[in-house]
Amino acid sequence: MRSLRREDAAAMFPTMADEQQALYLTRPKFESEEELRDWFAAPKWPGRTWIAVGASGEVAGRFVAVPGHGGDETHGPVFEIGYIVAMHAQGQGIARECSQALIDHLWSEGARKLTAEVDTRNTPSVRLLESLGFTREAHLREYEATHIGMCDVYWYGKLRSD
Repeated sequence: MRSLRREDAAAMFPTMADEQQALYLTRPKFESEEELRDWFAAPKWPGRTWIAVGASGEVAGRFVAVPGHGGDETHGPVFEIGYIVAMHAQGQGIARECSQALIDHLWSEGARKLTAEVDTRNTPSVRLLESLGFTREAHLREYEATHIGMCDVYWYGKLRSD
């Protein structure tokens, strides 16, 4: 994985402009590469982004960590993680491999807890989080208003001590 580059928007655009791939985003699919580039580079977004790169150098996905609630200097920070794998790279284990690398990296930085919020209908993401040792901590009904309406979400957590 590496840092985000300006040209990564072009590589991720086919995935993020696809109605089915964007189904579980909190916003509708992207209409242009410029719109996606602006979203990736939003100056007020507090998170960090890593780009997964496949063996032949192609962009395979985007992985993020955002400071979460409940972290402090004494007990350690909390981060919410997120991910989207490019359509051409799905089903190859990239989400699992890169999410585990991100988890290991955040533990090495002193994170105390990691969280993830997932639409309850997003079965592949639910399976991934559970396979990585995350625990479902909550089922929040009609929690989030998105482009597809009110959505139920599962809230997952993983403690460094798990």
